[in-house]
Amino acid sequence: MSQSKLEITVGNLSFSGEGEQGWLAEQLEKVLKAAPGIANTQSAGQPGQPGAGASSSGNEFVATLASYIREKGGDDNQVDRFLITADWLRRRGVPKLTTAEVSKALKNNHQKRLANAADCLNKNVSKGYCEKADGGFYITPDGLRKLGH
Repeated sequence: MSQSKLEITVGNLSFSGEGEQGWLAEQLEKVLKAAPGIANTQSAGQPGQPGAGASSSGNEFVATLASYIREKGGDDNQVDRFLITADWLRRRGVPKLTTAEVSKALKNNHQKRLANAADCLNKNVSKGYCEKADGGFYITPDGLRKLGH
């Protein structure tokens, strides 16, 4: 039999294979049968959905800042938007949270800017949602609970 090559992508699901035509057809059939289950698993991690941000591996946070702010309800409140953006940065692995990093993330992702990022941090500190440390800050367990973690 002749060698065949197949590559197909449907949404987030992709399959590529190379081999004999009969074998390749069997593998494609298996993938297509499993596709609905895979799509349902992945849709739980799509931005804007409850539970957004988790990839299929469960380790990588992939939500956009805009969708994360919208999901967490921070569109209209600057103090909440600050906390949500800081959490978004934390979940993306930013090693040190600072007001400058939060402001930069909002600007780089074309989101509404904060009138006074330092004041937003201070208000989150007074609510117990953040603590200042080592030239930056971290989100406290109460802050994470407020965000639904």
